[in-house]
Amino acid sequence: MRKLLTYPVREVAPYINWIYFFHAWGMEPRFAAVAEVHDCPSCRAGWVASFDDSERVKAQEAVNLYQEAMEYLRLWADEPICHALFLLADAYSDGDDIIVNGQVRIPFLRQQYTGKSGYTLCLSDFVREANSLSSSQDGGADIANRIGVFAATVSQPTLTSHHSPFNSHPSPLICSLLADRLAEATAEKMHEEVRKSYWGYAKDERLTMADLHAERFQGIRPAVGYPSLPDQSVNFLIDELLCIGDVGISLSATGAMIPHSSVSGFMFAHPKAQYFAVGPIGEDQLHDYSCRRGLSAETLRSFLVSNL
Repeated sequence: MRKLLTYPVREVAPYINWIYFFHAWGMEPRFAAVAEVHDCPSCRAGWVASFDDSERVKAQEAVNLYQEAMEYLRLWADEPICHALFLLADAYSDGDDIIVNGQVRIPFLRQQYTGKSGYTLCLSDFVREANSLSSSQDGGADIANRIGVFAATVSQPTLTSHHSPFNSHPSPLICSLLADRLAEATAEKMHEEVRKSYWGYAKDERLTMADLHAERFQGIRPAVGYPSLPDQSVNFLIDELLCIGDVGISLSATGAMIPHSSVSGFMFAHPKAQYFAVGPIGEDQLHDYSCRRGLSAETLRSFLVSNL
């Protein structure tokens, strides 16, 4: 199954995790709580007053940033600029690789140091091997015989001074940060719909936004560039499977997505699937990975600087 989804901003905005918006401004997670404060001057003033004297200026700054961000979201509310494209495909593991639709091989990296789980994990662990493709052990759900591949992006919203909040010119930084957050929120909403409907392995899921942000759902959605999937060049393999140009994403020579407000990765449904950091790898795995990717070790070294 391949599906392209387009949402107006109003449907995606509730999925924004404000912690990361404020992190971009150098603010600790506690300042993101402003998003939970009632939308009236007295409630916001009371929230600011709840901070120590030394932090009230920063708390007021958080209020101002959030108000401006919300004004943009209101202005963009009806714009259908949030796009997601996903593929649900048959898959099986072959060592540290996953074979998608019996044709495309996706190599992954494995931890070389035992993580919190007590194991050295690889994303391929969450898909069955070719010789065990029976779904009966999982109650009939094909959760270990399939994989999801996705890309989400946000196209350019309206940024005219006429539509700018506070009768000022648009703030490029706030707009850019909001677009980044909307891209992640689009992927979050898409993943929820995949779990409950398109893949349907969690039809009865009933989670709050706090639950979603705390990842209290079955399965994982590791994104390219994140700790369990650090190699940005995997985007070329994702493009081979998805044709991400259909949602307006192109790739640079190094696999970076354009526009920047884009996210891509994989979806795993196995109940034991968990997020992890690959961490440091040795030259032995680098060269093994090089052979599996069909790229030189030196080329991959540039993509895995933080892991070597």
